[in-house]
Amino acid sequence: MATHGKKYRKAAEQLDSETVYTLDGAIQFLKANQTTKFDQTAEIAFRLGVDPTKSDQAVRGTVVLPNGTGKNVTVLVFANGPAADAARAAGADFVGFEDMLEKVKGGFTGFDVAIATPDAMKEVRKLGKVLGPRGLMPNPKTGTVSDDTASAVKACKAGRVEFRMDRHGNVSVPFGKMSFTADALKGNAKAVIDAVVSAKPAACKGIYIKRTTLSSTMAPGLRLDPRETA
Repeated sequence: MATHGKKYRKAAEQLDSETVYTLDGAIQFLKANQTTKFDQTAEIAFRLGVDPTKSDQAVRGTVVLPNGTGKNVTVLVFANGPAADAARAAGADFVGFEDMLEKVKGGFTGFDVAIATPDAMKEVRKLGKVLGPRGLMPNPKTGTVSDDTASAVKACKAGRVEFRMDRHGNVSVPFGKMSFTADALKGNAKAVIDAVVSAKPAACKGIYIKRTTLSSTMAPGLRLDPRETA
């Protein structure tokens, strides 16, 4: 049976399951109790008061982290002509149409985000078996289907992340690296909170955000004070 390391257990011993933290306090605790030598990812998770079986209560959206994600985002763009040229100029890593369709059809998934022009989507949708399970299918709701490929590429490169509710009504969003300053992490976390709050479905009644937890890759989760997400 797998067990946590000494540093994790030491950090966990300082926690009380009933204790709630301010955003500042949670970030400070996580930064002071790193349990690994690698740069861990900071994550914020929400338990939502929605019915995940109802389509009109689905929660999904995107947020641009003001201080970036801390990782190099690899972008593939399905486009032709001027839209393809604009994507290349904006810094896209892979750009093309027929050639990219064939490459992905062959199993290539060496990218973090896929963007497509509306015209290209007729063919891109046929790649559902490859892109769908990996969450890479372009979608107008996340800004990854657009004729303005340059803006879409720049937004992804700058730190735009997508969030979507799982089948249990939970949303988890990475919001930076633990090597970021506390202020940078706080700014990113607040951007995520605001985005999730704004994504509240009109059909959702009662308490929307039931519980919020901050954690890093190998650290215990810290329960956030409900007032931070009110």
